[in-house]
Amino acid sequence: MSTQAAIELKNICKRFGPVVANNNVCLTANRGEILSILGENGSGKTTLMNMISGIYFPDEGQIFINGEEAVIASPKDAFDYKIGMIHQHFKLVDVFTATENIVLGLDEGKYNLKEAEKKVQEICDLYGFELDPKKKIYTMSVSEKQTVEIVKVLYRGADILILDEPTAVLTPIEIRKLFAVLKKMREDGKVIIIITHKLNEVMEISDRVSVLRKGEYIGTVNTSETSESELTEMMVGKKIDLNIERTQSENVTPRLEVHHINCSNREGLKVLDDVSFVANAGEILGIAGIAGSGQRELLESIAGLQKLDSGAVLYRNPKTGKMDNLATKTPLQIRELGVRLSFVPEDRLGMGLVGNMDIVDNMMLRSYTKGKGLFLERKAPRDLAEHIIDDLEVVTPDANTPVRRLSGGNVQKVLVGREIAASPTVLMAAYPVRGLDINSSYMIYNLLNQQKERGVAVIFVGEDLDVLLALCDRILVIGSGRITGLVDARTATKEEIGLLMTKTEAMAQSDDEGGEQNG
Repeated sequence: MSTQAAIELKNICKRFGPVVANNNVCLTANRGEILSILGENGSGKTTLMNMISGIYFPDEGQIFINGEEAVIASPKDAFDYKIGMIHQHFKLVDVFTATENIVLGLDEGKYNLKEAEKKVQEICDLYGFELDPKKKIYTMSVSEKQTVEIVKVLYRGADILILDEPTAVLTPIEIRKLFAVLKKMREDGKVIIIITHKLNEVMEISDRVSVLRKGEYIGTVNTSETSESELTEMMVGKKIDLNIERTQSENVTPRLEVHHINCSNREGLKVLDDVSFVANAGEILGIAGIAGSGQRELLESIAGLQKLDSGAVLYRNPKTGKMDNLATKTPLQIRELGVRLSFVPEDRLGMGLVGNMDIVDNMMLRSYTKGKGLFLERKAPRDLAEHIIDDLEVVTPDANTPVRRLSGGNVQKVLVGREIAASPTVLMAAYPVRGLDINSSYMIYNLLNQQKERGVAVIFVGEDLDVLLALCDRILVIGSGRITGLVDARTATKEEIGLLMTKTEAMAQSDDEGGEQNG
């Protein structure tokens, strides 16, 4: 591997009002290597990379590209230096094809689409991308859209690539494919910089790791000479126990019974097919499955946000013992019963938070109907906002800060914290640690365990099989909208769950017990 420095940052500083995002950061990325940037949410990782890619301009400091000082005042300047950044939130036009998106905005006058498609295919063949240049964006999976973004910067000549949380919404198989492509790029002399929180992926893919903490540079280590525990200590500033303790509940009773529910999407395609299971109070029921297997539709059906074709969702009221069919109730009525959905989507501002509103007002979104008269009561929402900021260590100047100004992970803490603070009787947490740093992730795991100990029925949709096995009591596996298995998390293996996740629809239909297991 070459040690020629492609990028050098010297004493980079960036402030946003009173907030110091980066303070005298010095960092080097070498040609022909994969460098991981680690740090807690709000530590300044994305801000730093946004200065390299021309989105922000540093208040102080210098950037050197291939040994010469560079002034990068816009994304166009960055492209001139052959720098391309792939952001968490894709910037694609849905009705255009892959190739049309890739050439969009290029200063080449009228382009030849067939020639462009040929060049796109050549890039895909060179690095091993699986992409149809003529495919429309709206028909693509998340991983295909990400591929378009990567090919877009390669098409424009980038040899320094910055990827912000590239694996946050990918399946294990998709992650392996992405890593294979990144390794080929490294062999081709590209510079790959990855912002991530997933320590196991850092250890697998990177050559070196640079750590930021509270906007300051802590140090850089060779991946082969470090460990997950050492990196965690560098990120957080103290040792953290990386073991998840599964708590035991004394009184486990049925709280939610899902009976033979079927659901179709707007196109009339069945997304839930004869799904049945029981969620118990005092347990964490995990849901595993390849992305897009029906997890979202399942939780939204329970929360009243998705209309059922048939079936019933029976909720046992812990105070009265009465059974209510949630399928006949409105989302507001379901929430008032104590059934809460905390779904962290690919776009964190796409589910229940308004970016232009501050943290206090986002708390009020769940309580405004309780106000009397013309004026809304703000003290309780403010107290709740400040409580969440303190308990979950949300990095923000104050509770009056618009949510859109927070880092993605801190937005997520606000979202999850608000739902947990509502004292639910059923808490559905979908991808609650997606994109969170290690310290914040373990905070969320502890909060879910606390809810379990309170007698809440917790339904946890996760992407990390190791976490599902360590945190949950039982794990429900879903594939193509059908239940393909239900396992005891204390005795199951990753291999067993992996096989159930990839079980074909034909196998699922031949499994007599697949849709009926209820523990």
